[in-house]
Amino acid sequence: METATTPRRAGRGGRERILAAAARLFATQGIGATGMEQVAEEAPVSKRTLYAHFRTKNDLVMAHLHDLISSGDTLESVLTREDLPPRERILRLFDLPSPDAAPVRGCPFIDAAAEFPDPASAVHSYAREQKLRMVRLITTLLTELGCRDPAALAEQLATLADGAASRAMVLDEAGYGRHARAAAQLLLAHSLPE
Repeated sequence: METATTPRRAGRGGRERILAAAARLFATQGIGATGMEQVAEEAPVSKRTLYAHFRTKNDLVMAHLHDLISSGDTLESVLTREDLPPRERILRLFDLPSPDAAPVRGCPFIDAAAEFPDPASAVHSYAREQKLRMVRLITTLLTELGCRDPAALAEQLATLADGAASRAMVLDEAGYGRHARAAAQLLLAHSLPE
């Protein structure tokens, strides 16, 4: 029973709490292993509130991925930083989370695509869009740097970045990106004008 001195819980912020809870759970146990009831508990919100914001789990996953992009909390977000020169933006793709971030997580878009393997699904399609966007951003930066074949090199660098993120996650080794960064430096030195 609520009295005059009992603090009322604000009715706002449910969506944000749900997305924050989903992000934590998806990162620690994966999308497939996370149930909607668990997200509601973690948020904490009622199931009614959860389903008022997200009718299905697919809707929640899509909102989570959109939220990652808008928050800038992705590997690719470094590519749009105006405070860094183009070459440095590219090399920062290989700087994985700090060693105190445990466990090391890979790319959330690769994770989502793996958990939604049907290429026609909305989640898989969105993950693909983000991976193609990453290559376009790298291509633009390489063009600015005067690269001889920016599209081919962009694919190679994106492959290195995704591979490093995946291996870092599998090995739970935050510093793993250093190997891909060294390879990227060689590719850049070979492909860019002096």
